[in-house]
Amino acid sequence: MTDRLAGLFFVLLATAYVWLSAGYVAGFGDPLGPAIFPRVVGIPAVILGLTLLIWPRHNAVWAGPAALARQAVAVGLLVFYALMLEPLGFVPTSFVAILGLALLMGAPTLAGVLTAALAAPGLYLLFDRAMGLPLPLVGTWFG
Repeated sequence: MTDRLAGLFFVLLATAYVWLSAGYVAGFGDPLGPAIFPRVVGIPAVILGLTLLIWPRHNAVWAGPAALARQAVAVGLLVFYALMLEPLGFVPTSFVAILGLALLMGAPTLAGVLTAALAAPGLYLLFDRAMGLPLPLVGTWFG
């Protein structure tokens, strides 16, 4: 039953994702338009969700309280990231999110700090400078 519930959840979520992407329009740029990425992700997600509904595995086990708590903290970190990206800026927010997720997954503290310290500015350079996607380096709280 667990797999069927997960499958139903993914089918509904991915269907809504694909349906909402139909409204994305761009006046210029890529001939495929901005809706292509949500569809590339959403359509396979619908198919995979349907496979869970149709052919569930019978050995599924619900996660224990500790695992559910870690998942809740991970979701909280992602919500923090979404809410704080503009006020704090890309690099500080990414640093906190990467460090938090690394520690949550059991990384040693020093390795998590080093990873976050390298990944946050590296991702900024990749997306903002190399790919031309404007990101707020410094948030509205600082400038």
